[in-house]
Amino acid sequence: MNTIISGRVRKLVSATLIQPWILPIITAPKVQLSTLPTEPVIAAKKPFKVELIGGKRHSWCACGHSKKQPFCDGAHKTKAQGLIPLRFVPEKDSKAWLCGCKYTANPPYCDGTHKQEFIQSALLPVNTHS
Repeated sequence: MNTIISGRVRKLVSATLIQPWILPIITAPKVQLSTLPTEPVIAAKKPFKVELIGGKRHSWCACGHSKKQPFCDGAHKTKAQGLIPLRFVPEKDSKAWLCGCKYTANPPYCDGTHKQEFIQSALLPVNTHS
């Protein structure tokens, strides 16, 4: 009996592969794999001037959703699960310009990318907090 079932399965598979138009069309339900953005949200069209504390770990927001820009407040956990903050520890106390557009090639530091047209013409998210 196992041979007969196996033979039927083989015939069905080969018929499906060789002549799929003979079998009724079965459509699988559409599955949406992700609704999460793969690109960060532009939080600002200019960098943030900050005072960094040497030896302290800082978490730069990479998703753009944080209300504590340029630092992470955990918003990526619900709004941009594919993006995580960049954690870094400066060697000494210093002033720095941290990227606000989130498209720098030198994260977390600004490299001037915010001056490009695609950043300057972008709409900024509405800040619901004062």
